[in-house]
Amino acid sequence: MTTVLDSRSSSASSQDDARLRKHRNVGIMAHIDAGKTTVTERVLKLTGRIHRVGEVHDGEATMDYMEQERERGITITAAAVNVDWRGHSITIIDTPGHVDFTVEVERSMRVLDGAICVFDASEGVEPQSETVWRQADRYGVPRICFINKMDKDGADFGAAVEQIRERLGANPVPVMLPLGRGKEFEGIIDLVKMEAWRYHTLEDKEKIEIPADLRDEVNDARRQLIEAAAERREDLLEMYLADEEIPFADLVQSLREGVVRNEIQLVFCGSALRNKGIHRLCDGITAFLPSPLDLPPVEATDRDGNVAPRPCDLNAPLAMLAFKTIHDRTGDLTFLRIYSGTLRRGDSVWNTRKTKQERVGRLMVMKAGEREPMDEAYAGQIVAAIGLKEATTGDTLCASKAEAILLEAMDFPDAVISMAIEPVQRRDRDKLGEALAALTREDPSLRHFSDQQTEETLIAGMGELHLEVVVTRLKDDFNIPVNVGAPQVAYKQRLRKAVDIIARHVKQSGGSGQFAVVHVRFDIGEDEDLVYTDAVKGASVPREYISSVKKGIAPCLPLGGEVGFPFVQVTAELYDGKAHAVDSSDMAFQTAGRLAFREAVAKAGVTLLEPIMSLIVQTPTSSTGDVIGSLNSRRGEIEVVEEGKGDFSQIRARVPLAEMFSYATELRSMTAGRGTYMMEPYQYRPVPRAMAEEVLKEAREKRAK
Repeated sequence: MTTVLDSRSSSASSQDDARLRKHRNVGIMAHIDAGKTTVTERVLKLTGRIHRVGEVHDGEATMDYMEQERERGITITAAAVNVDWRGHSITIIDTPGHVDFTVEVERSMRVLDGAICVFDASEGVEPQSETVWRQADRYGVPRICFINKMDKDGADFGAAVEQIRERLGANPVPVMLPLGRGKEFEGIIDLVKMEAWRYHTLEDKEKIEIPADLRDEVNDARRQLIEAAAERREDLLEMYLADEEIPFADLVQSLREGVVRNEIQLVFCGSALRNKGIHRLCDGITAFLPSPLDLPPVEATDRDGNVAPRPCDLNAPLAMLAFKTIHDRTGDLTFLRIYSGTLRRGDSVWNTRKTKQERVGRLMVMKAGEREPMDEAYAGQIVAAIGLKEATTGDTLCASKAEAILLEAMDFPDAVISMAIEPVQRRDRDKLGEALAALTREDPSLRHFSDQQTEETLIAGMGELHLEVVVTRLKDDFNIPVNVGAPQVAYKQRLRKAVDIIARHVKQSGGSGQFAVVHVRFDIGEDEDLVYTDAVKGASVPREYISSVKKGIAPCLPLGGEVGFPFVQVTAELYDGKAHAVDSSDMAFQTAGRLAFREAVAKAGVTLLEPIMSLIVQTPTSSTGDVIGSLNSRRGEIEVVEEGKGDFSQIRARVPLAEMFSYATELRSMTAGRGTYMMEPYQYRPVPRAMAEEVLKEAREKRAK
């Protein structure tokens, strides 16, 4: 009996492994306008997921399903879709290219097994290409490259590959060469199979002889490809040195191992818009990118803080990560990456971070804006669930509290820009609050809060476009027209120096009294959040009131005192105090903590902090001097000036966000409309003293009105 059961279990396990080895979770990432959504549309058509291709420029792309995406012709939110190709199941996530929505790329990279980085053949490595590449590096995501738009004037496959090597520090290895370029581009030469293909339509292609005039170039590229494969295996290296033919299967396997280990990045090419090269890209996804079984077990910690890795096993305890939430009137849709175990419709799950039990009402496999119901999902899959009321981005969900583990959550950059917002109709005030709560649950990079003194509602995000999309969604999705103020820099504050404070809260005028005295040492810390330390010796402050002092201090930080800019990097050490046997209480010590922080701000003074942006400007070389002069006048720090492609230069700088309003207009003027720029948050730094006084004075006056 035991033998039969073992045999059945082994057979089931073998079938599970086979299914997992045929699965891919891949993301498509790129700089804006490199054509990644167009690439995705062609993949959907080729794999039979859609029957009519939707074009980005027509506002009909399948993956750009939000109204705001269709209007602007850009991807705003990462969209997922599942397709089948040659016996493989592929989940594809199309990510945004605009830097304001980089959080969408960040959380996608956290759950992907592989990625396709799309480059414009005439532009090469563009600024946002570097950002998404670094994000993929941070999460160790194996990737392949697709040089798109080979049909454009100025397309240069070799130059694009070289830029990937130099600017990204990558190890690109072409597995194909273009057959022509620009208007002459008609197909590809497959260096693995040594075949040439001419494309007429997406489905109509023909195999042709490799042109004689390209033989030398093809042979040289083929030799480099074989070298890349051979140097990873001793047996293949011996065959290569002996001038023996390496078997096709061994060649593919060695290249695949190089990709999975992130040692090489294979390079494909084509023109998605002209339906060229997509077949081989789909083949490349299944042949070279990893399955969930090819990657090491995901790391997690158990309730005792011990490392508890979870292998990709359908029969292991359930562990999954919520990485995205979409607000929906019928119930929030929560995207899940299942790392181990099996999830069934109707299952109860334990939310480790929220310490709450939740129930999965329905399970869905996604097709961009559409959904297909499913009864169960298993390790290695990315699915969506309806019914999880508490789960938000970064939460770990397990089968039960007893089997709870915690997967590494995601860190998101701070918001750098804010604006005041109010409903056009006062009766919509509560409705606006509910809508903003739904949007911030959906988008971890969006913040909303109320200034209690001015009674303003503020939203804060990653850039002007980010906030503009939020305002549009309030109107379109929630039917709440709003008035908005001018965008403002999201300043922060920290204490200027360390101070010792003795704060007293004593009231004994009739009835029950209130008594609390606290001695708190405030200083500048490293962490953004409050770091609170108990250093009380003896029983001068009863143990039950130690945490009360923290509860009084903590809410003061986000309120920002008299100017409203939140405090960061605060440490507070409670080292002494006094209590009364009758009149002391939790509330009394909270109030004393609040008073202590206010006194600390008054005594220590504040340092105003401003967001510094990492800026990349691409400009005609003839305008480089003017651009550098403009950046210097905006308190910019020039890091490096690089020679770009043709007559363009690339300037890297660090500039305060406060100086970057209206920069787009000035750059267009300086460069006759040819200059472009991209910026992303870098860090917060102190504002120069004189300038800080002006900002603080304006903030005080505004709040005094």
